[in-house]
Amino acid sequence: MNRELEAKARGLAGLKGHTTNLDNPSPEFVIDAHHRPFQIEKSFQMSKHDLKARPIYHHTRESIDAHLTIVFAALAVTRFIEDRTGWSIKKFIRAARRYHTVQIRAAQHVLTAEDPLPNDLRDAFAQIN
Repeated sequence: MNRELEAKARGLAGLKGHTTNLDNPSPEFVIDAHHRPFQIEKSFQMSKHDLKARPIYHHTRESIDAHLTIVFAALAVTRFIEDRTGWSIKKFIRAARRYHTVQIRAAQHVLTAEDPLPNDLRDAFAQIN
């Protein structure tokens, strides 16, 4: 058994090295780059589960582009909401889904009926604005 190699492996256990072609990247930049694949994977899981995205079969370039634009716009809005509120999009959707506003027009009058929002959801909406 190669004891020197074993000692070296034990000394490096838990450490991960990164090689880059960038000149003098900051440690923060390298750590952020290491976390990006996780964020990308989280985004794909979010689009499949929370946004209920499913495969759609398109045949023309325009419909493919339109579909991808809508999916990425929804993903961008979702990430924005998560960043602003600190909530997962699943939690935000569950909380907001129950509340509706209905406007009824009767002659010259508009009547508005809405459920009162709980404080935590009202605060989340304020953080988004």
